[in-house]
Amino acid sequence: MSDDLAIRAEALEALLTERGLVNAEAIDAVVSHFENDLGPLNGAQVVARAWTDPAYRKRLLADGTRAIAELGFEGPQGDKIVVVENTPEVHNLVVCTLCSCYPWPVLGLPPAWYKSPAYRARAVREPRAVLQEFGVELADDVEVRVWDSSAEIRYLVLPARPAGSEDLGIEALRALVSRDAMIGVATVTHPGGGA
Repeated sequence: MSDDLAIRAEALEALLTERGLVNAEAIDAVVSHFENDLGPLNGAQVVARAWTDPAYRKRLLADGTRAIAELGFEGPQGDKIVVVENTPEVHNLVVCTLCSCYPWPVLGLPPAWYKSPAYRARAVREPRAVLQEFGVELADDVEVRVWDSSAEIRYLVLPARPAGSEDLGIEALRALVSRDAMIGVATVTHPGGGA
């Protein structure tokens, strides 16, 4: 959000709160729910299903939009989702260089950093440096692919399944997957088994 829009949104929220029409804590809770819970949980369910069902994983990589819709996640900002898979040889990173195109049905609201001009520019110019700032250290022989989301195509990263998670069920796997891992600025780790 631009500075002008942020200032206007804050002013509008302050006015509505002052008049007793809305509660600031309720607004914060709704935004947090969409940003951190609802959307990312949908995406985590997609990832966990792909990790446990090879036929679903194959469909997901072939036609992300259709496979995601099988789980009931579709709608605006999810009309065309391409899923890219992290492997030991390739790490994927998603950015939208023009604005902040983002697959809302599976990731919820985009985080503020995703919309920032610095992330949008640097993710393309120096993706390894950006990944390091997020705590992702990759070996020199791992190829980094940067995917530029647009109004026509949005991307979702299928993170690599972490070592030591082989015996976990789908709900436990889902709990390991973060929104950031599905953007590519994090990896999925298992507390007992590593990355």
